[in-house]
Amino acid sequence: MNKRSITLTSIIFSILPLFLMACSNDDSSNDESSPVQDTLIFARGGDSVSLDPSEVTDGESENVAQSILETLTTFAEGETTIEPMLATEWSESEDGLTYTFMLRDGVTFHDGTDFDAEAVVFNFERWMNGDADNFPMYGSVFGGYQADETHNVASISAIEESTVEIKLKGPQPTLLKDLALTPLSISSPAAIEESGDEYRSNPVGTGPFIFQEWQRNDRIVLEKNDEYWLDGYPKLEQVIFRTIPDNSARLNALLSGEVDLIAGLDSENYAQIEEDPELMLFSRPPLNLGYLGMTLTHEPFDDPLVRQALSHAVNKDAMIEAFFGEGTIAAKNPIPPAVEGYNDAIEPYPYDPEKAKELLAEAGLPDGFEMELYAMPVSRPYMPDGAKVAEYLQSNFADIGVKAEIVTFEWATYIEKALNGEADAFLLGWTGMNGDADNFLYTLWHGDNIGSTNSTQYDNPELDTLLDQARTTTDQEERNGLYEQAQVIMHEDPPVIPLVHTSPALAGKENIIGFDPHPTGRVMTTKIEFK
Repeated sequence: MNKRSITLTSIIFSILPLFLMACSNDDSSNDESSPVQDTLIFARGGDSVSLDPSEVTDGESENVAQSILETLTTFAEGETTIEPMLATEWSESEDGLTYTFMLRDGVTFHDGTDFDAEAVVFNFERWMNGDADNFPMYGSVFGGYQADETHNVASISAIEESTVEIKLKGPQPTLLKDLALTPLSISSPAAIEESGDEYRSNPVGTGPFIFQEWQRNDRIVLEKNDEYWLDGYPKLEQVIFRTIPDNSARLNALLSGEVDLIAGLDSENYAQIEEDPELMLFSRPPLNLGYLGMTLTHEPFDDPLVRQALSHAVNKDAMIEAFFGEGTIAAKNPIPPAVEGYNDAIEPYPYDPEKAKELLAEAGLPDGFEMELYAMPVSRPYMPDGAKVAEYLQSNFADIGVKAEIVTFEWATYIEKALNGEADAFLLGWTGMNGDADNFLYTLWHGDNIGSTNSTQYDNPELDTLLDQARTTTDQEERNGLYEQAQVIMHEDPPVIPLVHTSPALAGKENIIGFDPHPTGRVMTTKIEFK
């Protein structure tokens, strides 16, 4: 029998007298049954940075926010096709510049205020009047902010109480998918105005669970929203997100029954989970990239020859065999093969230490150089164990005369330093949020996103021109061609070393049902229950 969650203790004590009375009656003792578990404890490798998803881009923050706040559109289970959420239907003008959204009636925020068109407008105006430091994903999605010429939103208006109109300056073929991104979740305007800068620790949305408590680097506790708009949901009474940085400790917590579901599973433990009748694996389809980023504002990484040399120095196949699970493939491009526009004609950098040394000599560094290498402190789907991968890269680089000193930080600090361009080189990755190439290439490497999501500080006008063109055409074949050209540029002038695309697995109790291991990596708790 699976160990009961600790949160059931009060229930057990309350029914204990009745249970003892039943046991004293031989005729009824066999009728007793265990109470159904109603709390899910999910353990992950790092804590959230903020619970206001509009101001962050990290998965640990978004995965909690998805239970509290909701978006206008959402992704279908297991797919990146679009379905209704807070918007029930929509229409598009013939020129592709005006979208009209009908909103769900009768929905309230957790603070009791109404969700309506004015609330949607309030959130958009908050984002568009911000900047990259405050709302990085909004600027990436819509080409900037209200004061910027590149900002693609002409206006957003509440036409009626349940009708919102978004007018664009130019076509945006990814708009419906963009609106499903967690950073564009709709918050309670009243809560934002009341909490001010502290809203990041006091989120209020329309989602299936209500925020209750955040003990930093330990746990985040959410309680059931009894007024949730989807009839019969959520199934659970409580969801707890636990932070357990060490992979082995997290697995042991699952094996002991301390937690119910874990992310960040070492590949060597897959067989152990599959052989345990009380546990199971939840595998996600691959839609991610794990990479080594190089900060181009740091010498000698401003020289493409140096970046090409390091690309030749990495033995990806041996790395995958040592540290990654089944289904992992070596990456050669900065987008995964499942994404439209993937350029399979590009030849990967072969593992060739001698070629790497030649390139370093050509760059004027025949004796190599010294660098810092940031090792991720948390387990992510694209990087189950950043410390081990960093040590492996350190060894590869040493073979060509490059001495890499490994450093790491607490997750929030790590992200901040990487985004601010403080690292020489850093391990990081990205899980596709909407299944489109734009969400990888524009978000992570367009020059306009330096200071927000472009952590490599990569600024290539030729690339930017292609990515801008791909954002303004609705012809998917034309877009694919532009993205294929973009990948050629990034192969010859690499800001990153693409390392892996993974099919990440989570492990959990075998009686968990209703969990969708979505390719975007999102953790939706609405329909989870224990059978």
